[in-house]
Amino acid sequence: MTQKEEEETKQEEVLADDDDEEYDPDDMEENNNNNNNNIVDNDDNDNNDGDDKVQRIDADAPWLQRYLEVIQTFWPLGLVAFGGPQAHVAILRDHLVTQRGWMDEDQFTELFAIGQGLPGPTSTQLVVSTALSRAGAIGGLTAFFLWNVPGLVVLTVSLWGIAHDFIEDPDNPPFWLAGLPPAAVSLVFKAFYGFCQKLDKLGLCLALVSGLIAIGINHDARIPPTSSQYVFPITLAVGGLITFLDSKRTKPFSSYDKPPSAGWKVESDALMKRIGIPIWVGCLLFVLWAGVLTLTVCLVNLTDMHENVYLEIFELMFRIGSIIFGGGQVVLPLLEDEVVPSWMNRNQFLQGLGLAQSLPGPLFNFSAYLGAVYQGNVWGALVAWAGLFGPGVLLIFAMVPFWARLRHVAALPFIKGVNATAIGLVGAACVILWEASVVDAADAMVFCLSGFLAVVYNVMAPLVVLAGGVLGAILHEDVLNLGQLPYCEA
Repeated sequence: MTQKEEEETKQEEVLADDDDEEYDPDDMEENNNNNNNNIVDNDDNDNNDGDDKVQRIDADAPWLQRYLEVIQTFWPLGLVAFGGPQAHVAILRDHLVTQRGWMDEDQFTELFAIGQGLPGPTSTQLVVSTALSRAGAIGGLTAFFLWNVPGLVVLTVSLWGIAHDFIEDPDNPPFWLAGLPPAAVSLVFKAFYGFCQKLDKLGLCLALVSGLIAIGINHDARIPPTSSQYVFPITLAVGGLITFLDSKRTKPFSSYDKPPSAGWKVESDALMKRIGIPIWVGCLLFVLWAGVLTLTVCLVNLTDMHENVYLEIFELMFRIGSIIFGGGQVVLPLLEDEVVPSWMNRNQFLQGLGLAQSLPGPLFNFSAYLGAVYQGNVWGALVAWAGLFGPGVLLIFAMVPFWARLRHVAALPFIKGVNATAIGLVGAACVILWEASVVDAADAMVFCLSGFLAVVYNVMAPLVVLAGGVLGAILHEDVLNLGQLPYCEA
C-alpha cells in the first residue's frame, strides 16, 4: 500500500469515528441535558441580575433549605405589610408568585379563597397556608410569627404609653406614614390585574358580580358592614356552584381541562409530603377548634370560672375570632361593642385603633393592645392576641391538607368558580381602598410612582412601599407642603 493510500485510509477512519460520535443517541441526550442545565443556570443568573433579584429554590429541595427560604421571605414582609388585608394579598402575590415562583396564580388564588371562606384574618391565613405548602407545619408557624411580631410588640408595649403617643388622631397620621397607604394600594391594583389575566369570560363575570356585591355592602347606609361575614362565604360558594354546574353541560361556557402544574399533580404526593399534615390530623384540628370554643364558652357562662379574668379575655377573643369572616375591618364593630366601656373608654379604643392601622401586619394585632390596656400587663396582651388569632390559624392548618387532596379531583370545577369570585373581592378592594387612601394630589403622585415601579420595573413590594413612603413624607404639609389640596371638600 502506497503512502497516499495509507493517508486516505486514516482519513476515512477519522471520519467514521466522527460520524459515530455525532449520531450516538446516548451522547446526544447527555449533551442536550447539559445544554438544558446550562440554560436553566443562565436563566437563574438572569433572574438574579434582573428584575427579580431573588434566587429561586426548587420545590423538592431539602426541607432545611426551604425552611430557611421561608424565614428569608417573611421576616422583611412583617415590617412593610401596610395597607390592610387586600394590600397584604398583593404583597404576598408579588413575593411568592412573581418573585420566588413558589406557586402559580391558580394555586395562590385557591389558598386566598380558602382564607375568605374561613373565619379569621384572611391575609394571615394566606401567609400560613403558603408557607405550610412550602415547608410544612414548622414553616407555617414560623411565617405566622414573623408576619405578626412587629405589630404585636408595638401594640403590647403601648400599655406603658410608649407607642400610642405617636398617633393621637387616627385621621391625621404623622408625615412618615402619609405615603404608605397609596403605595400599598398600588400593589392591590397590580395584583387584581394579574389575577384577571388568568380568567376566562365566565370567570370575569363571576368576579364582576362579587365585586359589585362587596362594593355595595361597604357603601350602603342600610346594610351593616358586619353582613360581609356571611355574605362573602355565600358568594364564594355560589360562584363555585355555578362553575360546577357549568362543567356538567355538554357545551360549557368555560374550560375545565387545564392540567395541574408540576409538583401539584394529584397523582403525586409531593405536595402532601411538603405540607406534612395528614388528613386525620386535619380532622383532629377541626375537633380541637370546636372543643376549645365550646369549653371556654361553657366555663365562662355556666361555672364560677367567669371570675378568672384571663379566661374571660380568651373566651371573648376566641369566640369573636370563630365567627368573623372577611378580615380585620369586620371585627372592629364587634370588638367595640364588647370592650367599650367595660374594658376601656372610647377614646382609648380609638387611639389603639389608630396605632394598629399605622403598623404593618394584620389588624387582628389590635387585640394585643386591648388586652394590654385592660389588664395593664403583657399577659393580658398575649392572651387576647392568642385568643383572636387562634381560630383562624387552627382552621387553616386543618383545611390545607384537604385542599391538597381535593384540588385536582372532582372539586376542580367548583374551586375554579370560588377562585374567580374571590378575585372579584380584590377588585372591590381596589375601589374601596382608593377612595380611602387617595384623597389629594400628593397621594395620587405616590400611587402613580409606586404603581410604575411595581408594574414596569417589577420592583419588590417592600421597596415599592418604602419608595412611596419617602415620596409621601417629602410632599407632606409638614415638609414641602405640595399637592395637599383635597379632591373633594366636605
